[in-house]
Amino acid sequence: MNDILSTKAINALLAWYQAYKRDLPWRHTRDPYHIWLSEIMLQQTRVEAVKPYYARFLEVCPTVGALAELPEERLFKLWEGLGYYSRARNLQKAARTVMEVYDGKMPRTYEELRRLSGIGDYTAGAIASIAFGIRVPAVDGNVLRVLSRVSGSRSDIAEQSTKDAYRQALLPLIPPAAGDFNQSLIELGATVCVPNGDPKCDLCPLAAECVAARDGLTDEIPVRSAKKPRKIQPLTVLIIQDGNRTALRKRPDKGLLAGLYELPNVQGHLDEDQVLTHIRALGFEPLRIKRLDDAKHIFTHIEWQMIAYAVQITPEFDGYHGASDTLIVQNDDLHSNYAIPSAFSAYVKYL
Repeated sequence: MNDILSTKAINALLAWYQAYKRDLPWRHTRDPYHIWLSEIMLQQTRVEAVKPYYARFLEVCPTVGALAELPEERLFKLWEGLGYYSRARNLQKAARTVMEVYDGKMPRTYEELRRLSGIGDYTAGAIASIAFGIRVPAVDGNVLRVLSRVSGSRSDIAEQSTKDAYRQALLPLIPPAAGDFNQSLIELGATVCVPNGDPKCDLCPLAAECVAARDGLTDEIPVRSAKKPRKIQPLTVLIIQDGNRTALRKRPDKGLLAGLYELPNVQGHLDEDQVLTHIRALGFEPLRIKRLDDAKHIFTHIEWQMIAYAVQITPEFDGYHGASDTLIVQNDDLHSNYAIPSAFSAYVKYL
């Protein structure tokens, strides 16, 4: 993969980026904290969806120190709707490391950034190059797609060895404008050499050197090994309410949606009689039950296929209900202060 991009191609790419890059809020700063936050939020999330979250987050946490001190429930509420809450948890863990180890200042080398929680090769490269001008690559899915097509490579981009090979190939080619270079490759992959649909080769500054475009292989390259089929999990979701109060349950500290509050649920699909028996076993007395619409939620490796019931119960006190290990919460308090995972978004309207 030596000289995967010529000097002429790199210059054309940089010129294209200056002319056509999107106006994004995190491109108006070189503050490493802001860049770090945007990169974590952008993982597996669309740019337009991230914009309002980025603005709101910085209002509440304008500094690394503010993030380090933020109560966890407030953090999750700020993150609500972005999903993958482990990103938020790692973000705060890294912020606390920055405060304790680096005196509140973001580390300025790729190697030190890489050691922070939740920061991998790509994110460390993005922060180091954009904030500090360090000549290191930032290879994400967009970059892998662009470089695979330009080089005509059929190496599996899902393999770590392929990502490492592209990183090594880029290292000697990165120009002094390292941040712009990395962002130009990412931008090209996001807007021109797109992941879905036909690439816009007539708009691409690298088209003259692109093997896949020349040989009509853009529908075959990049090569990505098939993902493992998702595990299907049937689930019965229970909206247990006493008037304007709802029962929430906290998930275990490890595993899927770790530590988040959720609507109580049971593995498998229960009928009404089974639900009523389960509700009584939890220590509640049901008054009415209603079947709600079915829904599904897709995680990376798991698909929840959910049925749901709204169950009205006899009055309970606010607070922790020991028999069921649930928290009985006023609905207005729930909406203001508790982050409900987006997996349950189809049922939030009933709260």
